[in-house]
Amino acid sequence: MEIRYLKTFQTIVKTGSFSKAAEELNYTQSTITFQMGQLEAFVSAQLFEKVGRRMVLTKAGKALMPYVDDVLQAVLRLENFDNELSSWTGELRVGVGETLLSYKLPDILKEFHYRAPKVKLLLRSMNCYEIRDELLQGKLDIGVFYNDIGGLGSSLEMKSMGEYPLVLVASPSIAAQYKDFVSPHRELSIPFIINEPNCIFRQLFERYLQERSIILDHTIELWSIETIKRMVASDVGVSFLPRFTVEEELQKGVLTEIPIDMKHVSITAVCSYHKHRWCSPVMSLFTHICTKNGISCPR
Repeated sequence: MEIRYLKTFQTIVKTGSFSKAAEELNYTQSTITFQMGQLEAFVSAQLFEKVGRRMVLTKAGKALMPYVDDVLQAVLRLENFDNELSSWTGELRVGVGETLLSYKLPDILKEFHYRAPKVKLLLRSMNCYEIRDELLQGKLDIGVFYNDIGGLGSSLEMKSMGEYPLVLVASPSIAAQYKDFVSPHRELSIPFIINEPNCIFRQLFERYLQERSIILDHTIELWSIETIKRMVASDVGVSFLPRFTVEEELQKGVLTEIPIDMKHVSITAVCSYHKHRWCSPVMSLFTHICTKNGISCPR
């Protein structure tokens, strides 16, 4: 049995088909079929079955998966053995929530690039649900996001980066007109300006509005926190954001906080990676810099 058979097995699981695995690995489909036949013969069990257009794992295939992951992680570690103490090379795939990327990570990323210039940092701004799912699927090495989304299970190693308060903000003139977001059963002729539907801030505030039967005029959906802030400052509507994203505007009086009566007006940021993933030298360096800069990450 050869190591490449295990890599092929893992790729089929990730892509969901022999043909897509062949494309990703630059093999012919007959090569993929042969390798899986050899692997099934080695373990004396059928590993895949076809459901619709997808190849899914059998019970035996699911049982084999953790062993395959362990072996391939060990191989990866051996391949990087010479870099363990001397240098950092390769790739690091990091998914980060937009607000954390914009306001909390710039200094960390600057030092990381200075200390590891040979590392190709594949950095993606993603919503928290995407980060969670891609960590669980093994598509990301590290995720920096808010754990308030739930559904994290027991497969992810996480460390709190801190608890951050959320605030409802508006321009001073809008705040003077719409002071009350506490009294229930009200209709307010003001739009809610916020990120896409999977934004955790949006979900928390919309849940608050629903619980109090407060109806806003409509929702303006934007994809940039900076654009959201400019729109709010221009008297267009209100928004619900982490305080650290609007601290400067609050201090300058460009924006004003509107009181709300939410029990837990905060979110917790975490740095996370899959428990079964080998923490490579590059991952260790990244998390070390995060820790040194006041962001506590898993080791």
